[in-house]
Amino acid sequence: MEAAAAPAAPVANQGESHGTAAKTARCGNSDESAADYISRVPDAVLCIIISLLPTKDGGRTQVFSRRWRPLWSAAPLNLEVRVPHPGRGVPIRTSSVFPDAASEVISKHPGPARRFCFHGLCPGDLQDQAESWFRSRALAKLQELDVGYTSCDERNPGRNPLPPSALRSAPTLLAAKISSCVLPREMVPSMGFDLLQRLSLISVYISADVFRGLLPACHALESLHMSNVLGTRCLHVRSPTLRSICFRDTSGKVELVIEDAPRLVRILMPFGIRENCGTIRVICAPKLEILGPLLPVISKLRVSQGVSSADLANSMHTVKILALRCCGYELDGVLSILRRFPCLEKLYIIFHKHYETDAKIEPQYDRLYPVECLQAHLKIMVFETFVGHDKQLDFAKFFVLNAKVLKYMEFEGIYGARDSVSLAYQHTLLRVENRASRDAQFEFRSRYRNTAIHLRRHSHDLSMADPFEQL
Repeated sequence: MEAAAAPAAPVANQGESHGTAAKTARCGNSDESAADYISRVPDAVLCIIISLLPTKDGGRTQVFSRRWRPLWSAAPLNLEVRVPHPGRGVPIRTSSVFPDAASEVISKHPGPARRFCFHGLCPGDLQDQAESWFRSRALAKLQELDVGYTSCDERNPGRNPLPPSALRSAPTLLAAKISSCVLPREMVPSMGFDLLQRLSLISVYISADVFRGLLPACHALESLHMSNVLGTRCLHVRSPTLRSICFRDTSGKVELVIEDAPRLVRILMPFGIRENCGTIRVICAPKLEILGPLLPVISKLRVSQGVSSADLANSMHTVKILALRCCGYELDGVLSILRRFPCLEKLYIIFHKHYETDAKIEPQYDRLYPVECLQAHLKIMVFETFVGHDKQLDFAKFFVLNAKVLKYMEFEGIYGARDSVSLAYQHTLLRVENRASRDAQFEFRSRYRNTAIHLRRHSHDLSMADPFEQL
């Protein structure tokens, strides 16, 4: 069996060498020396450790000693399947197994399964083989599912249906990621995700009525990640448990409507530099505090939090953290957006290269009306990819001179701005001696980070108070 082909080192303290760890594992229960920590670990804990290891490494633990041989079968199965792509050779990730070995593992493991990952689906025999896996005893009580086709054919999405039994473990699933396939209409009435907390839909073809029936079936859902969802122009969200939404639509044609989400705290939009963005309409999200990154296009953001006055219909008083994407030419557009967030405390400006399409950004700011957050609430600003050209300097200088309660302003991407001469020069350009807030501190950091990638990788991490902050 491929999963148990060769020995591998067991889990050990960071200070232990590879040889010491292997020797400790071979000792089993025969030697209760002070250095033999693994022999003292209960079997139940070892099973948890094995279930967290990659597929091959988990199987190889059987060769350590007699004590370890039955542990793999007793541990919840962690199975990742890989498929060679024609013309591209074998994938780099060698911790997973090929389909034939996966069938052998599934036939021998009694279950339950902690995680099953398979992104090699394609119409034909392999799809039938995957269907048999989902019907097996080993995957009967699956906790984490990550399944999808190699790619999604948008012209003929019906070619990539999700295997009928893929969601057989819906009642026990804690996390599910479905990608590049069709979610069939007939699946929805039978679905009941009692424990599901994290759901990702990536390039999934799903009709509006199927999506409308999906969320009510998720009784414990806290985090929803949707990227390039096909089949509908409007995604209506109603969920009493949802706390986080990560939404990406590169076509710019899909509208996200938050109809009723009483616990929703954040809406993340990890777009690339040249990507458009769909429209966000917030009807009821009374606890929404984190939003972005947005383009400064007012028509793409619609808010009606139960406010009847026409002048305040697009104001969102609950948002404390906001991220915007711009090139430095859209100050009026940014200020118009900021008027919609009067209680904003932290603002990220993610600069990108100027393109002609940026001229379409709507400069609607009326300077007769002050921006409330600049007067009383905005305390922290972070400029990402700041290179210091004239437009970026003018952009940043406006906030230096007008943010009256600012405490901290950070500039990221000024390479070489470390010595005292360079820092003094930057302070002069920004006119910090005339800053509106005498308490404001300024920091220049020579680093680059990609917020879009960071958000996609950590979209389900609800432990981060500020998802845009990267230490």
